[in-house]
Amino acid sequence: MNWAEEEFSSIDLGDARLNKRTALLAERLARSPATSIPQACSGSHETQAAYRFFDHESVDFWSIMEPHFQCTLKRMSAQPVVLCLQDTTSLDFNGKQVEGLGPLQYEAQRGMLLHPSYAVTPSREPLGLLDSWHWAREARQEDGERPESINESDRWVEGYERIGELASELPETRCVYVGDRESDIVALMRRANELGHPADWLVRARHNRALPEGKKLFDEVGAGKPLGVISFVLPARKNTKARKVEQTIHAKRISIKDGKRGTIQITCVIARENNPPAGKKAVQWKLLTNRSVTKLDQASELIDWYRARWEIEMFFDVLKNGCQVETLQLKTVERLEVALAIYLIVAWRINRLMRLGRECPNMDATLVFDDDEILAAYAINKRRRVRGSKPGLNEVIRLIAMAGGFLARKSDGEPGSKTLWRGIDKVLIFVEGLRYARDNPEYE
Repeated sequence: MNWAEEEFSSIDLGDARLNKRTALLAERLARSPATSIPQACSGSHETQAAYRFFDHESVDFWSIMEPHFQCTLKRMSAQPVVLCLQDTTSLDFNGKQVEGLGPLQYEAQRGMLLHPSYAVTPSREPLGLLDSWHWAREARQEDGERPESINESDRWVEGYERIGELASELPETRCVYVGDRESDIVALMRRANELGHPADWLVRARHNRALPEGKKLFDEVGAGKPLGVISFVLPARKNTKARKVEQTIHAKRISIKDGKRGTIQITCVIARENNPPAGKKAVQWKLLTNRSVTKLDQASELIDWYRARWEIEMFFDVLKNGCQVETLQLKTVERLEVALAIYLIVAWRINRLMRLGRECPNMDATLVFDDDEILAAYAINKRRRVRGSKPGLNEVIRLIAMAGGFLARKSDGEPGSKTLWRGIDKVLIFVEGLRYARDNPEYE
């Protein structure tokens, strides 16, 4: 059973052939995530079947995602703490006239907004998606106003409510809602209060809120005695090199205004970088949470959790640039939604492989890849596998990434998602040829 068959093992579309087609299509798109659907499919018959699948009345976004949601919950149940990352991104279909899309930043820019809940461990292992909203904005009216059919800030509150519901199904797992500046809204904190905090929440502050006594939030917290100093390595990103960061930490339990409703008790943590390198902007975070923070290690844990929020940005990068979802040539939003559901799961799969290779390097690779895939990874790179040995996951993932252009020099660190998705394509093409030759010995 390959990964897709396992992930979709509980799917029920009312037809066994459709169930099987879901797993096959996911496997094909994961093999060649950056190519078009016809290129990813094996021949015209599979391509036609894929487009019929997108059009089928029994197939929709939620029926595709539900088995993955259940698998995510199962993976979460084995963890003491799970970070439930929230964010919104736009999918720009570059002016394509697709029925059901709406404007983005300007009217001619057609697309939809996507707001998933993405579960990872504190060590950043991606566990999967818990939910996902997507919607298109309505066009502006003649007076320039946009109809308020959807209050987009509600997505942050709905995301917390969903995580709170799931937390009740995971009594041994602490769920932590994590959001960036856009989630700094009193409505979210109020709703968490009303529900009794079934899940913790941690958001980056955007507003220097007025306190009941007239002072400002950041001034009040920053004026207190610091808890101490923490340090960590800020990883390299695009045009910046990795560097060590040292921050002084302040924290205070405090009440903030909730309009005419009264006040809400929160904790504010401020982390300011000491002596940043010349020419570099100081790394500073202001975080809000429901949790009490009285010790340095408690604040340090929250900062580590917030730093893990970067994983959802990596997920979006794989979805857009690795899976190329914005280039899909589908004529209706309903077809796009079905394809998007599969690509969301494919993007999670790619990110999970990358992270497992880094965090669990000695894991038995056969727990993730089948024997033919491991054989192909060695063969493409002209490497010999020691007979009877069990290769570690990191070794196999590096070989796959090398097939995608990763140079594997000492200074290169660990492979990223781009070389990994390129390598997966080559490895699985090799596997297909290997299996064909095995099943058709007359061509040997």
